[in-house]
Amino acid sequence: MMTELKLEKFEEAAEIVKKVTVPTNLIYSDFFSRQCGNKVYLKPENMQFTGAYKVRGAYYKISQLTEEERERGLITASAGNHAQGVANAARIYGVTAKIVMPTATPFIKVNRTRGYGADVILHGNVYDEACKEALRLAGENGYTFVHPFDDLEVATGQGTVAMEIIKELPTVDYILVPIGGGGLATGVSTLAKLINPNIKVIGVEPKGASCMKASLDAGKVVTLDSAVTIADGTAVKTPGTVIFPYIQKNIDDIIPVEDEELIDAFLDMVENHKMVCEGSGLLTVAALKHLDCRDKKVVSILSGGNMDIITMSSTLQHGLIQRGRIFTVSVLLPDKPGELVRVASVISQANGNVVKLEHNQFVSINRNAEVELRITIETFGMKHKEQIVDKLQEAGFKPKVVRTNL
Repeated sequence: MMTELKLEKFEEAAEIVKKVTVPTNLIYSDFFSRQCGNKVYLKPENMQFTGAYKVRGAYYKISQLTEEERERGLITASAGNHAQGVANAARIYGVTAKIVMPTATPFIKVNRTRGYGADVILHGNVYDEACKEALRLAGENGYTFVHPFDDLEVATGQGTVAMEIIKELPTVDYILVPIGGGGLATGVSTLAKLINPNIKVIGVEPKGASCMKASLDAGKVVTLDSAVTIADGTAVKTPGTVIFPYIQKNIDDIIPVEDEELIDAFLDMVENHKMVCEGSGLLTVAALKHLDCRDKKVVSILSGGNMDIITMSSTLQHGLIQRGRIFTVSVLLPDKPGELVRVASVISQANGNVVKLEHNQFVSINRNAEVELRITIETFGMKHKEQIVDKLQEAGFKPKVVRTNL
């Protein structure tokens, strides 16, 4: 039998989490509104002190523990954002915290968690393996386990996101919420339906780790064989069993998105809103183009922004290549004076910007007959890229687009 999640508890949680959150007022996005034909607002939880919404559920849960439960020491498993929430709450309460994180967790999340004073243990390839280890350690040592999503008090704390959205935008039609294990989606959808049953709450998952959609389709919690996605915060193989009935009752639909769409969304956010969001935080932005509605008020929850510099750089580069803004073309030339100038002239006249040249004299035994020139070019986009290739073809260079390595 489902325990009823009451409005009074959400209201209590909203007051308590104010101690550890900063205001994340809605941002109207003209860019995304024009792109999808709706009025789009962003809920920037990536701007929280810990870089993600997870601090809400972690702090509210820990505030509800007895002093004895806290004094035994806290332990959790997390891909990074819940880890920081628990570590920060433990620091505030003056108790110890151990955090088990997957070995592939971005360094920024590991270092920030340690920065709050927690003891970080790296174990397993995905969250599910880290969670199993955390539960083992909790059983052996008597630590109090704080689940990142499969806990109704944690979900209640996360639901305070929806309370803020509805207070600021009472006429909201759609709320898009990312789903990993399901805690945020449980809290947001349950509270939204309590306040206004007409609000549509849509979950968004990465296709490579769409465990909640698989479970809803099966009518029961199922475990995926793998969870492979650049959205590491939602790389979960098994959703929560405690919260699953609330998802079944309150989530209106689930949209799965490809990793390539998250790369596109990253560039859109950086270029149009000057904000950095991690992969999981971009799920709801990528899902906007999949919404089957027009002229509605839509809120996309940006769940987190904890992305390390190397991942950020790689994502930017892949995004530019994916959009044709950067590409590399190979041409074969006679090894004689003036040929490089001739190529450069064609590219210049087509308004391309050369960013790198690689000259290989050993592509042929007879280098006087031909050498290879690889040119990496910056463009305005895919159409401009095609125009440059066409101009090189017309000039007789027989261009071949090859893999770009920046």
